[in-house]
Amino acid sequence: MACANSSCMSILNILLIEDETADPLLGKMLVTNGYSVIDIATPEANIQNLVLDNKTDLIIFNIDSPKKHFQDIHYLNQKHALPIIIFAADDTTDTINQIVKAGVSAYVVKGLETNRITGIVNIAIARFKEQQRLKIELEQTKSKLEERKLIDRAKGILIKTRGFTEDDAYHTLRKLAMDRNVAIGEIAKNVISMSELLK
Repeated sequence: MACANSSCMSILNILLIEDETADPLLGKMLVTNGYSVIDIATPEANIQNLVLDNKTDLIIFNIDSPKKHFQDIHYLNQKHALPIIIFAADDTTDTINQIVKAGVSAYVVKGLETNRITGIVNIAIARFKEQQRLKIELEQTKSKLEERKLIDRAKGILIKTRGFTEDDAYHTLRKLAMDRNVAIGEIAKNVISMSELLK
């Protein structure tokens, strides 16, 4: 991902969403700081399509309140995760709680200052990368737990139906997986499926 100083190899492409209450200087400030503003859209635009149609690296909302955009933000985080920065006037507790849950990288309340733009963008990108790393780590942990459950269940079936010891059952599953060049979890699924069919 790009950054704003002259040593960077590429320019950060920003999709800017602004409503009628927004300070119109933000777009100019971004360009002055070395960013590429690929589109300036109104909140009524189809944000999901704009992200997909452009090579967007970062989304910035410059709006009064993000409340009506939570659906878009959740969708993007699920389907097309990008760093999202929101400049807004809404500092209510409910909005801030929703912002945190939505995974927004930076939420700046009434704080549009030229000398802070680069810092805000860099912190948002760093936070986004860390959020993505944690998300991947969590998904891998869940996947391993699910695989462990499948293996334990398949071992139980082999112990019950074949009279294997626990070690024998595990080594059988492992050998079948190696022979077929598939994950042991897949073999465990097959054993469980076959057991269900034969009931």
